[in-house]
Amino acid sequence: MMAQRKKSDLPSKICPVCDRPFSWRARWKNQWDDIVYCSKRCSGQRWRLKRADPDNKA
Repeated sequence: MMAQRKKSDLPSKICPVCDRPFSWRARWKNQWDDIVYCSKRCSGQRWRLKRADPDNKA
């Protein structure tokens, strides 16, 4: 059996929508490099990034 890791030792990323950190989950082990958003909600609200951009004068 593998030794368990502390939660603080797990890799983490920052969600570009909500700017909150999120940690590695076992179900993401094969696709961690492809994960960008912390949740389905943030994935669905990624359009907010374009609207909230102050350089976008549209």
